[in-house]
Amino acid sequence: MVHEPERPSASGGGTQPEEADRLRELLRSPAYRKALVFSALIGVPVSLAAFWFLAGLHELEHQLWDELPAQLGWETPPWWWPLPLLAFAGLTVGLVVRHLKGAGGHVPAGGLHAAGMAPAALPGVILAALASLPLGAVLGPEAPLIALGGGLALLFARLARAPETPQSAALLGAAGAAAALPAIFGNPVVGAVILIEVAGVGGPQLFAVMLPALLSSGIGSLVFTGFGRWTGLSTGNLSLDLGVPSPRLDTGDVVWSVLMAVGVAVALHFVLDAGRLAAVFIARRPVAHTAVCALAAGGCAAVYALATDRTPVDVASSGEAPLGHLAENPHAWGVGALVAVLLCKAAAYALCLGSLRGGPIFPSLFLGAALGVLLAPLPGLGVVPGMAAGMAAASAATLRLPVSSVVLVVLLLGDTGMTPVVILAAVASFVTVQLLPAGHAVPALGKPAEPPDVPAAEPAQDRAAPN
Repeated sequence: MVHEPERPSASGGGTQPEEADRLRELLRSPAYRKALVFSALIGVPVSLAAFWFLAGLHELEHQLWDELPAQLGWETPPWWWPLPLLAFAGLTVGLVVRHLKGAGGHVPAGGLHAAGMAPAALPGVILAALASLPLGAVLGPEAPLIALGGGLALLFARLARAPETPQSAALLGAAGAAAALPAIFGNPVVGAVILIEVAGVGGPQLFAVMLPALLSSGIGSLVFTGFGRWTGLSTGNLSLDLGVPSPRLDTGDVVWSVLMAVGVAVALHFVLDAGRLAAVFIARRPVAHTAVCALAAGGCAAVYALATDRTPVDVASSGEAPLGHLAENPHAWGVGALVAVLLCKAAAYALCLGSLRGGPIFPSLFLGAALGVLLAPLPGLGVVPGMAAGMAAASAATLRLPVSSVVLVVLLLGDTGMTPVVILAAVASFVTVQLLPAGHAVPALGKPAEPPDVPAAEPAQDRAAPN
């Protein structure tokens, strides 16, 4: 359907006029224009499927963590509540890994992957996400959405009997994933930027991937907004309402932000490596060991609730809701509660990264924000700059996508005044993790799915890791 533009020669590279000529040739190609139209068309059914998927996750989580405890007479879930839920989640995901194609999707400890999931793996992806995210996995929904969007786009293309080449499959996969992402980030640009940076393309190839991704992402955002108003259902939305005013940046904010970014990068490097070790442990006996790791993650939430007399949801969740509460009222969290949530959620995060299914973004944002609030009393550092720098550093260290991390945090804050510390923290964190040892590799799990006729891009984390 689409012919990949020629790459510049290794000897001299393409000049700017040559790059522009290739781009014009690409845009004049009837096959590429057909791909743009098809990307717009598949954006509608893919975003509708993603809407119902996210709405189902959100409603199931609400029933399990809000409605059911209230019906049993508890104002908030008791301390032991995460234990049976996460044990069941681990058992279910372990069975999916062993028996279904695609092993329920990529192991989160391996980082975000470009859209390359085969349609045959979609049942396992959906079931593993439904068993993980609403039951208390310390993971977000972005990775299952990327797999769902990309897989559905390829499935629709095959049903329509569209001509399929490796290049067209890559474009449609990116477009489908971009159509599925806008709801969780509240902005269609963020998902497209993440997918482009994950794919690691440049030159005319960048525009070849960017245009279908942006087009489908914008259509997906319209569908999410309109369908959400029509049905009255909620899919969640990663946006912050800061309960404290944004100050002017000064020297102290800048210095502490860079130092904090280095510390966040080192800490999350070890957390992610612990997650990869958990994945190695699980590869030996997927069902039993997945259940053990998930139960241990529930134990982290139970210990936190017992130690702080707060809800275990602070630990046993993606972090989206606790992040909103933290931003609205950061002073409601004492020093002890912040230290406890950092330690317990980091441990549960590592266990879930290697065992359950989801994405790594949401918990890392919460951990970075919580550390920023904890360190805010340092001389010259404010609460808002601390949170902004912490989130940017945590996102860059986890995803190893510095541009996406900057865009995400700036849009999340809704305030461009923090952009300088966000950029500095993201760059400092990214450079730091690049200089650290690569760590353990994530083993392959489960039955392989049917290949999608296009080599999947390397995961962002693994692609950026030093040799």
